[in-house]
Amino acid sequence: MAVFDDVKDPAHADTSVVASRRIYNEDVRFVDEHERNDLARGLKQRHVQMIAIAGAIGTGLFLGLGSSIATGGPLGALLGYSFVGVIVCAVQFALGEVTALFPVTGSFVRHSETLVDPALAFAIGWNIVYGNFLSVPSEISAAVVLIQYWNDTINPAVWVTIFIVLSILVAVIFIGVYGEVEFFFAILKILLVIGIVIMGLVIDLGGVPGQPRLGFHYWKTPGPFVEYIAEGSWGRFLGFWAVMSNAVYSFAGVESLAMAAAETQNPRHNIPKACKRVFARVTIFYVLAILIVGMLVSSDDDRLSNYSGTAAQSPFVIAASDAGIKAIPSIVNAVVLTSAWSSSNQAILSGTRTLYGLAVKGHAPKVFLRTTRYGTPYMCVALQVAFSFLAYMCVSNDALTVFYWLVDLTAAGVLISWITISLNHIRLIQALKTQGFSPHALPWHNSWTLDILPSLWVMPEIGHLPALYQAILLVAFGGYKLLRRTKYVSLKDIPIAQALEEAQNDPENVPIGKGRWWQRWNFLW
Repeated sequence: MAVFDDVKDPAHADTSVVASRRIYNEDVRFVDEHERNDLARGLKQRHVQMIAIAGAIGTGLFLGLGSSIATGGPLGALLGYSFVGVIVCAVQFALGEVTALFPVTGSFVRHSETLVDPALAFAIGWNIVYGNFLSVPSEISAAVVLIQYWNDTINPAVWVTIFIVLSILVAVIFIGVYGEVEFFFAILKILLVIGIVIMGLVIDLGGVPGQPRLGFHYWKTPGPFVEYIAEGSWGRFLGFWAVMSNAVYSFAGVESLAMAAAETQNPRHNIPKACKRVFARVTIFYVLAILIVGMLVSSDDDRLSNYSGTAAQSPFVIAASDAGIKAIPSIVNAVVLTSAWSSSNQAILSGTRTLYGLAVKGHAPKVFLRTTRYGTPYMCVALQVAFSFLAYMCVSNDALTVFYWLVDLTAAGVLISWITISLNHIRLIQALKTQGFSPHALPWHNSWTLDILPSLWVMPEIGHLPALYQAILLVAFGGYKLLRRTKYVSLKDIPIAQALEEAQNDPENVPIGKGRWWQRWNFLW
């Protein structure tokens, strides 16, 4: 088999490994029969690319930058987001590399079963399902708050009902329609980012009549850093660190682009390509936006402490209001509203596909494998819809407080997801080395992927997770391991040879053509 030509030294490889390479079970596939026959490959290359953008650009960019500037200062915020951006890029490269070899529904959840331990897949999988299903009513509640920026006379229950119906429609129709919706929302976000960056430069350079040139005035007064909690150098460092914690949740969702790998056309090439583009997007959109915000608004401005959840807390809106530009607040609020709905749609996709992937491997009831003729797992969607009705709790302030307490528990799951992705990749590289394969034998390999960076940084952050959350995760892992008596997968037993053979024989596994001339210069998709 040609895939084995890349073995370093078969003569010195473990005999059991060599034997496993000689025996290839044609009846076993990593992409399950249910995925091949019941799901539809409706996501195109541009859809996957823009899902990645939609996950990286959201309310954290449009509304959250103000609190980051107030916490860490303009330079502290810039460094904090830049550092987390590097973390995200490393995680995305790792995700793309493993997904190209195992393009399955459920992404890194299913990967952990093959590369680490089935008990880990069970615990992480249900954590993802729980977190995403609670995120849907949370985003709907946020959307209601955004609408009330314009009109607060209509009962919030009306808006909740409308958003639930829209979410159901997007969830049950063809996956390609979901891709088109996210494509449109991502375009709106990109246009807004470009527009507010240009606006910020015009304001900063004195292009608005009657407004002075600002330059880097706020970097000098009150200064590039803010002392947070403590004083002196330690306080400035804590401000920088606090910004990084905020940045994590701004980037939450970028990993969801691989959740529907089995529903993506040519996933072994399209998903890695989308993962690679994250670096450029993080650099262009976040770093540039933070730089501009730090030049426009002072870190000690009291308006940055406005936590209304609407455009009023956006630093771009604050700067535009000071410059006398009146249309910006409504424009920002409208696009942030689409961001909330987009985040809800992403949570639906991630939650339902993870649940479907759990059902494929027997970690969830088989009833969740049922799909419509268009390839939508409608029983998974039905469970998600049941959770969506929690959004009606926003009608009551007391109930909403309890609801957001539950959501805070799930937000920490972002850290768990990222370290799982890194762990999967570390195990894959170790297995390749143990079994004598070069990493270049993989369908896609990036030579400078660094797993140690996100692992070393995310591990201390896990210590900040609520005790209840950690207990739930440990009970799920330990309980499943005891009941099913699962074993930690040995590096020698990870089926690298079979996965490479399946990738080589995949008829869709062909390089993506450059297309027309304008597509070659398109940095988005």
